[in-house]
Amino acid sequence: MDIFSAEAVSKQYANHKALDKVSINVPESSIFGLLGPNGAGKTTLIRIINQIIAPDEGSLTFMGRPLQPNDIALIGYLPEERGLYKKMSVGEQAMYLAQLKGLSRQEAFKRLKFWFEKFGINTWWNRKVEELSKGMQQKVQFLVTIIHEPKLLIFDEPFSGFDPINTSLLKEEILAQKEKGATIIFSTHNMASVEELCDDIALIDRSRVILSGTVRNIKKTFKTNTFEISFNTFDGELQSILPPSFRIISESQDIDHRHARIKLPAEATPNDLLRAMMPEVTIYSVNELIPNMNDIFIQAVTQQTGNPVTQS
Repeated sequence: MDIFSAEAVSKQYANHKALDKVSINVPESSIFGLLGPNGAGKTTLIRIINQIIAPDEGSLTFMGRPLQPNDIALIGYLPEERGLYKKMSVGEQAMYLAQLKGLSRQEAFKRLKFWFEKFGINTWWNRKVEELSKGMQQKVQFLVTIIHEPKLLIFDEPFSGFDPINTSLLKEEILAQKEKGATIIFSTHNMASVEELCDDIALIDRSRVILSGTVRNIKKTFKTNTFEISFNTFDGELQSILPPSFRIISESQDIDHRHARIKLPAEATPNDLLRAMMPEVTIYSVNELIPNMNDIFIQAVTQQTGNPVTQS
């Protein structure tokens, strides 16, 4: 079941088409990656989901019905641009924001005490926000995003400004929120985090969805039938023992082994590769080279534009 869907959503700003008939489906209790180059339309879609702006066309469905104004109470949003008040104390501001999300003062204090202890930030309560680093401020804002236990969480570049230890802490908590039943829409340029966290993705480029589906199926679609094989050293050329249609991409050698990356024709299998090589050499390992999400991102966007793409 999908907790959220957008159907043919469009948004125009003056002479700029920010979204052009964008459709996405976000499965319940999943982590959904919303990806794309800068300026692709991701932030516009996130603002529409949060009802900060309205679409010009299209429909939005939340929990099986049209998205309604009061649904904002069921959504937690961590924007890329943070918005804490610099002169307020951390505790005072956290209490204020938690109560804005519908919690009583007593319940807000109880939950914040739990989260401050869990994140080891009790000593921050009376400090001014301006005294905290960017990463520390972000940790506080993360807590107030999840404090009301929303059904849908939207994180826009949540790891920006974090060191590896705090990044790992946030990743663990995002996964924990999923385990508790929350659904997460996760926008990032970090493709390693996408592979680690996301179940499904939609890739937006130039205002349109150009790729969508489960991470597993997308990686399968972009496979090139290329294998890395390690074998014993031998006198002779590797291509001489392979069928002509098997293309050697690279070769290397260390003290004990030779290594090669070999692209097979579409109809060939790893068994065909082994049958060709085993009469001549000893095979130590064979691994299929699966493209990572970073390579897929670049390939998909480049195919659309015809130009190389950068992600930041």
